[in-house]
Amino acid sequence: MLHLIPAPLHRCLYRLAHLARSLWWRTLRPTVHGCRVIALDADDRVLLIRQTYGSPHWVAPGGSVARREDPVATAHRELAEETACTLTEALKVAEVVERPSGAYNVVHVVVGRAAGALRPDLREVQEARWFALDLLPEDLSPRVERGLNGWIAAWRAAQSSSN
Repeated sequence: MLHLIPAPLHRCLYRLAHLARSLWWRTLRPTVHGCRVIALDADDRVLLIRQTYGSPHWVAPGGSVARREDPVATAHRELAEETACTLTEALKVAEVVERPSGAYNVVHVVVGRAAGALRPDLREVQEARWFALDLLPEDLSPRVERGLNGWIAAWRAAQSSSN
């Protein structure tokens, strides 16, 4: 049926639909703040999880930053909730601004050492594992893969400058 619409009109309708969707997202979805936790163990392995919803890729733990909550506090809370690990030596090293469908999603990346026995909550997180930085899984989230080395390097630089 859609093939019966002339191409120029079809493109115009797509543009209008995109504008309507963007306005809807901007109206109902203000800037959303979240955090991702790049947690390293004593052997410099990174903690990655698979969630029970959304993407099947391995991702860094994290979640939504509550109103007036510090992103580092969010990182501590989310890591404990999702994996039962605690975060030490934490530092907010980056913000990544994403713009899916017109809404702004600001992701605060927090890097630090993690301690404790790894126990995924099996509600939000179906699987959690430590990975050597040179042996990351093939199905790692592209966003995590692009930023991981830079975030860890920034954290290490901050650590060495404070010592």
